Amino acid sequence: MDSDAFAGPDGAQEQPAAPRAPAGGAVAVGVLVATALVLLAQAASGPSSRLVLLLVFLPALLAGLGTVAQTVAVSVWVIGVVVVHSVLYPPADLPARLGTLLGVVAAEAAVIGLCARRVRRERQLFRMRQSAVALQRQLLRPLPVRTAEVELFGLYRPVEEDTLVGGDLYDVAETPHGTRVLVGDVQGKGLRAIGTGFAVLSAFREAVFREAELTAVADALEAAVERHNAYAVQSGELERFVTATVLCVRRGGDVRAVNCGHLAPCLLHADGRVESVRLPAGVPLGLAALTGEPRTVERFALPGGGVLVLLTDGITEAQDASGAFYPVERGLADLAGAPAAELPGALEGCARRWSGGRRRDDVTVLVLRPAR
Repeated sequence: MDSDAFAGPDGAQEQPAAPRAPAGGAVAVGVLVATALVLLAQAASGPSSRLVLLLVFLPALLAGLGTVAQTVAVSVWVIGVVVVHSVLYPPADLPARLGTLLGVVAAEAAVIGLCARRVRRERQLFRMRQSAVALQRQLLRPLPVRTAEVELFGLYRPVEEDTLVGGDLYDVAETPHGTRVLVGDVQGKGLRAIGTGFAVLSAFREAVFREAELTAVADALEAAVERHNAYAVQSGELERFVTATVLCVRRGGDVRAVNCGHLAPCLLHADGRVESVRLPAGVPLGLAALTGEPRTVERFALPGGGVLVLLTDGITEAQDASGAFYPVERGLADLAGAPAAELPGALEGCARRWSGGRRRDDVTVLVLRPAR
C-alpha cells in the first residue's frame, strides 16, 4: 500500500488532497477575455465613464481560488492596463490621475495579501488533515474484517468530516477466546473526545487477549477510563464517560455480550424479522464507581443466514422535520434483502434521507454475520 494512501474504515481509499488552483492557461484566457470585454465597453461609453476600473475586481475574484503567483500576475496586468488607459485617456487633472493609480495599486496590494493569507490557511488545514489521517490509522481498524468466527462489515462517518475522527470507536480482535468486538461512543464529539477513545481502544487491545472472561475485559476498559479522567482533571479538562458494548462471538454463532450503557444490538433474521437483543442497560464506562453494580454477561445466538447490527446514536437520533427519530427496526426490515457488505451504507443512507441530510452526531454501523 502506498504510504500516503489509507484504506478507511469503510474500505475506501482515503488520501488527503492538496488544495488545487485553476490552471494557468485557463486563468490567462479568462483574464484576456474579461479585459477585452471591459475595454470594448469602455470604448463604447466614452473615456469619461472609467469602466476600465472594473478590471480591479479580476484579482479579487482570483484571490479566492488561485495561487499567490497567479494573483500577483493578474494584479500587475490590471495595473498595467489602467496605467496605459490613463496615459491614452488622461483625466482632466493630474491629481485625479494619480489618485486613481494609487487607489488601484492599493486595492491590488490588499487583494494579494488576502490571497497569501488564504493559501497559508489552506496549507495549514491540509497538514492538519494529513495528521488526522495518520491518527485514524492508529485508532480505527480498516473494514471489512474476516475471522474464523465472523465476517464483519462496517461504516464510520464522523460528524466533523474534515477531522476524520470523532467520538465513536470500534475494534475487532481474533483471540483464542473467540472474535471479540467493541463498539462505543465517547461523551462529546470530535477531536475533544479522541483522548478518551484512544484510552479505551488501547485497553481493549490488551485485555481481549489477556482476559478469558468478558466481564474482566469490561473492567479493564472501566479502569482505563478512570485513569484517563484522573489525568484529565489534573490538566483542567472535563471528565468523560463512554457507552460501549463488548461482544465475543464463538464458533456456531454463540454470542456473549456485556453492555455498558450502549444501544442494544439488533438481530436481522433471514426472513426479514428484526429483533432487538435484550441486554441489561449497564453503566457507562467511567461511572461504575458511582453505582457499584457488577457487570453481567448475556448470551444469545447469531442465527444462520442472519446478521447482528451494532449502532451508535448517530443513526438512532437522526430526526426528520417534525422531530421524529429514525425508526431503526423498521429501516432494517426494509433492508432485509441487502447483502451484509452493503447494509451499513444502505442504513446510513436511509437515516440521512430521513433527516434531510442533517447530521448531529458521528455514525457507526457494524454488521456481523457467521463466517462461511
